Amino acid sequence: MTCGLQLSHHGPVETESIGDRTIQAYQRGPEAVIALVGEIVAELMGRIVALETENQALRARLGTNSRNSGKPPSSDGPGIKPHPKSQRKPSGRKSGGQPGHPGHTLRLVDEPDEVKVHAPSHCTGCGESLAEMPAVRRERRQVVDIPLVKALVVEHQVETKCCPGCGMETSGVFPQDVKGPMQYGARAAAAAVYFNQAQLLPQERTCEVMEELFGCPMVEGTLESAVGQCHEQLADTEAAIKRGIEGAEVAHFDETGTNVGGKSEWLHVASTGRLTFYAIQKKRGREALDAIGLLPNFFGRAIHDGFTSYWQYRQCEHGLCNAHHLRELTFVEEELGQVWAKDQKELLLQIKQAVEDARNQGQEELPTEMKGEFSARYDVLLEIGFKANPPPEPTRQGRTAEVGQGGESIRTSASTQGGDAGVYGRLLGPLRQQPSGTRYSDGQGSAEDIGLLSDDNRGGAVLSNTGLHLEFAQAGDAGLGRPRRSHRRQSYCASYDIAE
Repeated sequence: MTCGLQLSHHGPVETESIGDRTIQAYQRGPEAVIALVGEIVAELMGRIVALETENQALRARLGTNSRNSGKPPSSDGPGIKPHPKSQRKPSGRKSGGQPGHPGHTLRLVDEPDEVKVHAPSHCTGCGESLAEMPAVRRERRQVVDIPLVKALVVEHQVETKCCPGCGMETSGVFPQDVKGPMQYGARAAAAAVYFNQAQLLPQERTCEVMEELFGCPMVEGTLESAVGQCHEQLADTEAAIKRGIEGAEVAHFDETGTNVGGKSEWLHVASTGRLTFYAIQKKRGREALDAIGLLPNFFGRAIHDGFTSYWQYRQCEHGLCNAHHLRELTFVEEELGQVWAKDQKELLLQIKQAVEDARNQGQEELPTEMKGEFSARYDVLLEIGFKANPPPEPTRQGRTAEVGQGGESIRTSASTQGGDAGVYGRLLGPLRQQPSGTRYSDGQGSAEDIGLLSDDNRGGAVLSNTGLHLEFAQAGDAGLGRPRRSHRRQSYCASYDIAE
């Protein structure tokens, strides 16, 4: 017979009855004492394991920042921003233009807008006049400059004339775009909108530029009206951009928090190598993506950061942003001390460089031997990673801890091999291609950073445990028409963006 002893994993050890129970076990004999000690040790070991697991998770959370995880730079806090560490390796070449680079030297134009001749008036030898002498040769130099720009005020006058026959007065008509006694013309409004929207100058500074450069003072309210009018006139263009991304083979999707009128909202972005579509929504997830209406109609490969809502669109293929993988691997290398992560980072960067070199040489795919070598090294490193970070163990209810799309453990359990259960779902799962039609369990997505979106999303090198191939389809090459395919195989694999 044994005596029960309840030990809380998150509270103080109950010691008030230990003495009495120990005496009772002693009176029952050696077997009862051994059973009691075994129960106490088992409960204490469980408590120790739980506390170690909690401590490991808290230490890992403290060790994450924008450089080694998906957290945004704003979360690093003032004064503790980590020293930036580039993933690029030294090329060994000198800075500046490389041999063979075509360069962009300013060249003389054949037909200048104005020619100024500087002729000598007298001979520097004898003083004879050279005014009537023709030139024996000419040396050309050109200066590119901007002429003085000054606001041009055009007055429109409508005349009223009296008919000499019937005496009726008839007035002329103002041009359709001249609607008030005083207004800004289309060029002035377009320049202000350009500075404000394309060059991202604040409204106040935009108005200052208009006055100081062009002598065209403008108030912020007028600028807002010009931006609104431009928005309305670009509705067809916006729709065409949206259709172009929907029909692309590869497109990138991301979102980040932003401030609109003093309130927090979400800026959603979808982009290809030639097109970028922005949308502001109050929500971040599925509701917002459905309201925008782009991703539900996309049938290519969606590259994203693994945010849960993206995976819910199963009509398209998915690939994960390699920049997030590199940061996660940096965390595993530096905070967990696992060497395989450093090797995996170097391999991914080697694959990226090999793909870029192949494209620059006009190749459509990597050599078979190179693909085989990359694939073999990739699988070996992944297996090492899985052994160092085994899947979460079953909970006390017999269920396995859930790991979200972003890798955070919803219910964690102890790892007996010194690994990190979060790494299993956050990094290792996405790095290994999942079977067609499968999905990860729900969870919080990684922090986003709009700045991670590449300017050139021209496909990618996709690597999984089934091999490596290149996707050279130009993102956006499907034009502005509808998608050419109505169904795509659902394949969740890691896609390595080969763009800078």
